[in-house]
Amino acid sequence: MAVNVGTADRIVRVVLGLVLATLPSVTEFAVWANPFAKFGLPVIGAVLVLTAAARFCPLYRIFGLRTCRV
Repeated sequence: MAVNVGTADRIVRVVLGLVLATLPSVTEFAVWANPFAKFGLPVIGAVLVLTAAARFCPLYRIFGLRTCRV
């Protein structure tokens, strides 16, 4: 696996991932009653955190993108 996620991208992924993973369980808004919001968003958040930790994004690889220096 070649590194294709840069530092700024990693920070955004971790922050957004943690927000998505914890928000449905912390707040009691009616929007979280939707099953996708309650169960899907934490999964998406976990994927974002994992891709930030691994510094590799499979979608970036497919589309030929790279946010880190060579």
